[in-house]
Amino acid sequence: MSVIEAKKLELTFQTNDGPVHALADVNLEIAKGDFVSFIGPSGCGKTTFLRCIAGLETPTGGTLSVNGMTADEARRSRAYGYVFQAAGLYPWRTIAGNVRLPLEIMGYPKAELSDRVARVLELVELSGFEKKYPWQLSGGMQQRASIARALAFDADILLMDEPFGALDEIVRDHLNEQLLSLWARTEKTIAFVTHSIPEAVYLSTKIVVMSPRPGRITDVIDSPLPKDRPLDIRDSKEFLEIAHRVREGLRAGHAYDE
Repeated sequence: MSVIEAKKLELTFQTNDGPVHALADVNLEIAKGDFVSFIGPSGCGKTTFLRCIAGLETPTGGTLSVNGMTADEARRSRAYGYVFQAAGLYPWRTIAGNVRLPLEIMGYPKAELSDRVARVLELVELSGFEKKYPWQLSGGMQQRASIARALAFDADILLMDEPFGALDEIVRDHLNEQLLSLWARTEKTIAFVTHSIPEAVYLSTKIVVMSPRPGRITDVIDSPLPKDRPLDIRDSKEFLEIAHRVREGLRAGHAYDE
């Protein structure tokens, strides 16, 4: 069952300097429960495609369906949670208050709010930090709070735009492990943007390699790695072979662009 399906998707922005072709002939199916990473050079349209899925950008050609609806219908039905590059937490709200905010906006009953907040904070291992403020938490913990906020209304799809890119490698490795654990427990469909080849290979069931602008898909790699992945799997022959194929896909994208 395809949760997200793009066919011949195109997006061109009209600017004062002329048209900017962001996406061209993008064809992709994402199945329920997939963990799909998008990787490619800066400006290739990874985030733009994610924003199209979220109904935040309108394609200028082709079709896109999300949960059997248009992207705009899916956005209005709250079919996804979105995690941005920066945590984007309000400094005057506690961690619980930040996680609770979308639920308040959506009009959830007050009696339900505390239970939902407690559940998602436990999922991201932040139980006990409900009354802390964002400035009292590390960068990694703030991003986990941001993920909890996106999970709070229990959408089936989680869109993540390079959420760990600004963190150091040790913290990033730890959060990658936690994210895989979270994905296994919730069985959500995840679309994840990254610039890191090891991160893409470690996390994903499917890796989508994109070319320089206009963004095209140069390769779609179905990972043979088991769902249960310790960090040291990155030293395995299978892992290195997938990473090599990703690099080749990125090189092919540059050659195609030229």
